[in-house]
Amino acid sequence: MEYRRITSIEDPLFKKMHQLMQDVFPPEEVLEFDLWKEPLEDPGIRVFVAVHEGNVVGATEYRYYEDFNVAMTDFTIIGQAGLGIGRFLAQKRLKDLNSLAEANEKRLFGMFAEIYDPYRVEHYEFGGVKPMDPYVRREVLSHLGYKRLDFPYVHPSWNNDGEAVTGLDLCFLPMDDSLDELKTDLIVKFLRRYYSVLSNKPKSWYEMVENLEAKDSVALLPI
Repeated sequence: MEYRRITSIEDPLFKKMHQLMQDVFPPEEVLEFDLWKEPLEDPGIRVFVAVHEGNVVGATEYRYYEDFNVAMTDFTIIGQAGLGIGRFLAQKRLKDLNSLAEANEKRLFGMFAEIYDPYRVEHYEFGGVKPMDPYVRREVLSHLGYKRLDFPYVHPSWNNDGEAVTGLDLCFLPMDDSLDELKTDLIVKFLRRYYSVLSNKPKSWYEMVENLEAKDSVALLPI
C-alpha cells in the first residue's frame, strides 16, 4: 500500500478520493469538487490517500499548526475492510506530524478530531462500510488515545449555509496520556482558526465559543 499526497484537483487520484468521500460521508460534510482547488494547494493542509492496486482505498486530511503545536485530523476514510487501512493511515499520519513538529523544534502536543456520537445520532450509515461505522470508529479512536472535551459541541456546516451540525464531540489526542484537561485558550484559538474559512457560522457556534471563553480549562474525558 502507498501513502500518496494529493495537491491538485487535476490529480486522477483526487477524483477517486472525492467519490469515496461521497460514498461514505453525509452530504453536508463533503466539500464540492471544485472547492477543493485552494485547500489542496494550501501547503498547510495535508491530504493523503492510501493506494492499493491502483485504487484509492482510504484517505486522511490533517493539518499542523506551528504556533499552537497541535494538529487537527479533518477526516479519515477506510474504504474496505481487511486491508489494515486504519492502522496504515494512523501510523503514516503520526510519523508525518512528528516530523513537522521536529522541524518546528518541538514535540507534538496533541491532535484534535471531531467524532460522531452514535449514541445520540444513529442515522449515519457511512456507505455501509463497516470499519466506518460510528460505533467502531469511536472505539478505535478511544484505543488510539483520543479523549472527549467536556462541553456541548457545535460544528458549522461545510455548506457555509449557517446551519449547525450536532451529534459530534470535539476530542483531543494528547501525546502525554496523563493530561486530563485542556486550556480553553488553546481550544478557542484553534476553533477560530480552523473555521475562519466559513463566513456563515450559526449563532449557536458563537455562543459555544463565548461559553468556553468564560472558563479556564475543559476536562478531557474517556470516550
